[in-house]
Amino acid sequence: MNKAFTIILLFAYLCNDSCAQVTYPYLLQKFAFTIEGIDSYMAYMDVQPATANGKTIILFHGKNFSGYYWKNLLPLLSQKGYRIIVPDLPGWGRSGKPDLHYSFHMLSAINKKLLDSLHVNKAIVLGHSMGGMLAIRFTLMYPSFVEKLALEDPIGLEDYKTFVPYKSIDQLYQKEKSATYESYKKYQQSYYPEWKPVYEQYVAAQAEALSDPSFNKIAFVNAVTYQMIYEQPVIYELNRITAPVLLIVGLADHTIVGKEYLNEEEKNLHGQYLLLGKKASAMIKNAKLIELEGMGHIAHVQDLDKFVSALFTFL
Repeated sequence: MNKAFTIILLFAYLCNDSCAQVTYPYLLQKFAFTIEGIDSYMAYMDVQPATANGKTIILFHGKNFSGYYWKNLLPLLSQKGYRIIVPDLPGWGRSGKPDLHYSFHMLSAINKKLLDSLHVNKAIVLGHSMGGMLAIRFTLMYPSFVEKLALEDPIGLEDYKTFVPYKSIDQLYQKEKSATYESYKKYQQSYYPEWKPVYEQYVAAQAEALSDPSFNKIAFVNAVTYQMIYEQPVIYELNRITAPVLLIVGLADHTIVGKEYLNEEEKNLHGQYLLLGKKASAMIKNAKLIELEGMGHIAHVQDLDKFVSALFTFL
């Protein structure tokens, strides 16, 4: 490890202590990588069960979150014997924020290298929201590695660039730089039919970025990863998935990436998970669709019991 990278890691540890607003439920480890000539790292939790069932599951988080928001699901998976790998994706949470060409392919490759380093030969993949798009790309890239694929309200079940107006990276960057705790909270409130105080911790986790000395760098990563979602659809390749797939959608979910750029009529035409779930599951060869009445965008937070019941039946 070179001296410059050692300094980067030291700064990251210091910032994680000083900027932290939430405490992760398990020890965070760091996976170092070099890509595009840049040294960086990915923080992750590796949760080992008391009695292993021989299976590993990796959890991919959504764009406004980190591995922290899986915290209530982790002990339940562990009790079932699963080894659980929970990354903060590069650019998010406690991971490095490298200035890279972000793509779902790149994020998939880094996570595959992490799993290889942990001697995982096969895995179940669970992705939520943007993590669902990543989980799909990961499965397409490594079909023999993925035992099963579970998707929780994945975004990208429609091609946003076909109806959301284009925004330049400069426009997106300026928007992200103007973020506040209140703007983060307002956006997260749209994920639930009814806001509850217990959800505030997930706003606090996202808001750690606001007190980070490198916030401008984080804002730029947020901008380029919005562009990643906009420019790299996965919807056209769902029919290439061969692994068994569970698709869980909340019928009260109306998430649209770029919704703020649409008029009311356009908003009503898109983000309809009641329709999107059926359309997507029909495109996948071996898919099971579970629709959750009254559920918004984050079932595993809004009603963990219902989410777990659906997930464990599939697993």
